[in-house]
Amino acid sequence: MAELIYGLCMATALGCAWLLLRSYFHTKFRLLLWSGLCFTGLGLSNLFLVLDQMVFTTMDLSTVRLIPALIGMILLLYGLIWEGG
Repeated sequence: MAELIYGLCMATALGCAWLLLRSYFHTKFRLLLWSGLCFTGLGLSNLFLVLDQMVFTTMDLSTVRLIPALIGMILLLYGLIWEGG
């Protein structure tokens, strides 16, 4: 059951990223770009979580999981500081 929830979280994050990036390419509003990139990082982090829980059960992928989420949050923070104002 947990793997289903992880998969749904991954699909939701990647779906949000797709919608935000698609909207960015239509409107060129740069905050949408940074938000889309952040959700892409969160979706990749959830993908690594699914792989960690279902495929590579003997390995610890916690560091690999957190790197895309950290990069995504840094990109969003950059966008909010420099592009949001």
